[in-house]
Amino acid sequence: MTDARSFTSDARGFSLHPRELTAAEEHGFADDFAAVLENTSVHRSTIGCVIPAYNEEESIADVIEALLAQTRVPDVIHVVVNNTSDATVKIASEYSGPHEIHTELGEQFTEVFVHDIGKNPDKKVGALNYGYSLVEGYDYLLGVDGDTIADSKAVEYLETEAVSDSRIGGISAIYTIDDKPIKGLMARFLTAGQRTQFAAFNLQNMLRGRNMAVLGGQFSIFSTNALRDAMKQNHQSTPWVKDSEVEDSLLSLQIKSAGYLTKISPYARADVGGMTTLSGYDAQQVKWTYGAIELMWPGQRGDTKGQPFHPNLRLRWFENFGMLTNLFVRVAFLTLLAGSLSIGAFVFSPLWLIPPVIAMLLNLRIARTMKNVNRTDILFAILFLPAELFMWIRISHFVRSWTRFLSRKKVDNWAMQAKAERGGGLGHWTPMVVLIAVAIALAVIWVMVGPMVQSSILWIGWPIVGVVTVLQTLLMFSKLVRRQHGFKV
Repeated sequence: MTDARSFTSDARGFSLHPRELTAAEEHGFADDFAAVLENTSVHRSTIGCVIPAYNEEESIADVIEALLAQTRVPDVIHVVVNNTSDATVKIASEYSGPHEIHTELGEQFTEVFVHDIGKNPDKKVGALNYGYSLVEGYDYLLGVDGDTIADSKAVEYLETEAVSDSRIGGISAIYTIDDKPIKGLMARFLTAGQRTQFAAFNLQNMLRGRNMAVLGGQFSIFSTNALRDAMKQNHQSTPWVKDSEVEDSLLSLQIKSAGYLTKISPYARADVGGMTTLSGYDAQQVKWTYGAIELMWPGQRGDTKGQPFHPNLRLRWFENFGMLTNLFVRVAFLTLLAGSLSIGAFVFSPLWLIPPVIAMLLNLRIARTMKNVNRTDILFAILFLPAELFMWIRISHFVRSWTRFLSRKKVDNWAMQAKAERGGGLGHWTPMVVLIAVAIALAVIWVMVGPMVQSSILWIGWPIVGVVTVLQTLLMFSKLVRRQHGFKV
């Protein structure tokens, strides 16, 4: 394990001082690396990789090995371990030191450093900023989560596009979840839903001129010039700030505001760690949604300034409006259906089948855009019930996030997510309990009002739900027939 304060690094990514080089390193590794640079006719960009890691003993070895297997290997890899209580440091340290790698692009050199920064109150943000201080002299910072496995050409694709256009401040890879090792019915159901969710989000960004609203920390490359400009513009001493629940979204906004482009690569791919429990997925989504609301909301929440009209937040507004519409249509439809059945006023119309059929076709088309689509993805799309159940789960996250935000109650969502991932917490059941309580209350009120009031409610309610449903269906249909330009996510 190497302490970051025990060495300095030059732009080529190997340790110089104060550690003395061995004879082999002095006459082999360093000279060979210098010779490569001397024989290069064009400028070779430098990439410093930072891996913030917290209790990643199950995945950290695969993450490092995937980086060492890249066709374009990062010039240096810093694993920054924080607040860990498992064997992450021990496992990662097995890869410490210089590596000479033969790739299809030629012989490459890198060095892996492992830093255990101990108890860190700023958690992932603190680890990222610690890593930035080690690689700020490089051309690019490659941020990689401790559970993200990249395809072998991912770094090459990201670097190639970043170098081709100096306006680019950052590029994100296409994310998905490898579902092959997932076991258990609930875990596979949640993974299928998350794969569809990732695919829809990635496709939306692809069709928006490949402008990425969020440069996800899972696997993204940042121009250090862009980071410095964003820091200067926002009077920050570090790129990432601790007062946002979504540090990657906020940094993406700042990079965009500094005049740079934030893009998604059409080729670079990476498998991220998905949530396999309902409590873990709930806590993650509530944290993300809550943080996004802070960025969207006009005014001040904590130390995060709301930026409601920022171009990167347009997609967020559409997502939240869409979730509100989904909530209204489903609750109103079920309420009116129960009321109609109770007084014998229910009349079925085949037209009601059009919205779910359009939804299934849209889910199927999204699934078909996945590069590694499988049978589970197709079944999730066409069986309707799995996708509908997953939508209800997402609605519960939406309701919990807005309720928590509007209450202005200070909550450590990072800590709550960590607790949920360990199996603690029952908060994800709250929306269901509230829904049942509301249903009981509505049933009691429905029985208490007279037949004339009941008829009036149905007479007014059904047309409203019908109009909203028609508009929602037309929006889904427009997405269904929209050209996708051959993108694969």
